[in-house]
Amino acid sequence: MKVNFSDKLILKTREIGVPLCLGLDPHPAMIPELFTEKGSKTNIKLIENFLLEVISLAIGKIVAIKPQVAFFELFGPPGMQLLIRISKYARENNILVIMDAKRGDIDSTSQAYANAWLGANATFPSDALTINPWMGLDSIDPFIEQAHLTNTGVFILLRTSNPGAEDIQEQFVKNERLYIYLAKILKPTINKYIGDLGYSNIGVVVGAKSQNQATQIRKILNKSLFLIPGFGTQGGTAKQALSGLIIRNNTFEGGLINCSRSLLFPPNAQKASSLIEWRKEISESIKDTYRMLSVD
Repeated sequence: MKVNFSDKLILKTREIGVPLCLGLDPHPAMIPELFTEKGSKTNIKLIENFLLEVISLAIGKIVAIKPQVAFFELFGPPGMQLLIRISKYARENNILVIMDAKRGDIDSTSQAYANAWLGANATFPSDALTINPWMGLDSIDPFIEQAHLTNTGVFILLRTSNPGAEDIQEQFVKNERLYIYLAKILKPTINKYIGDLGYSNIGVVVGAKSQNQATQIRKILNKSLFLIPGFGTQGGTAKQALSGLIIRNNTFEGGLINCSRSLLFPPNAQKASSLIEWRKEISESIKDTYRMLSVD
């Protein structure tokens, strides 16, 4: 039986108890010395060992991983092969994979991107993909259709957490902030793809530092999943990150809160002198984040 992506995400969130997504941003310069070799640059195998260790420690505490594709592209074909292996390992352990690639182009090119990223038979298999809508709705239609055909999902950039987002997303279009205008024109399409648990497989990206904006967007897109970056090291608080989600069954649901650097590179883990100590510090960081995102 085929299951809508949104239903998979909500069921997994209820199972785990928190809407936590582990962002995989393996900055080469930040890989701990325990995973590097003296006198040589960090290589693909060492990064793989590092990421597999982190994911294994997070099993049962996270709903999804979100690989930042740029850090895999950085290493060329070996990096992209690593991306496939990391994603396969996560899915084998019942962890959803959200590819953060922010794709979007003219319709024919978008179709090629969609075929490459979405579904079990894609070149880079994933459960969902981040996409960029700023070339117009026809540029995202192929992704939406491919997601529907493959029971996967998309997350459309809407109100992001970076400082420069205000340069465009906060500007006025037809007397409304651009992100509000975009939310309203996306709503009819989003509401066409509702799963059994009440959410669409078409989600939106809403930054953790945008508490008021998240509340506004939730009122408009009450059926949409939110992918929420900016929590933790980037400055977003738990209260801000959770503001666009919904409490049901004693769990925050309706999206994913992404946490990258504060889980991959917590200061105490960076100072660890042994693998045992490093694992302990990473586990503690995951547990602390889990507690922050739990219903009191």
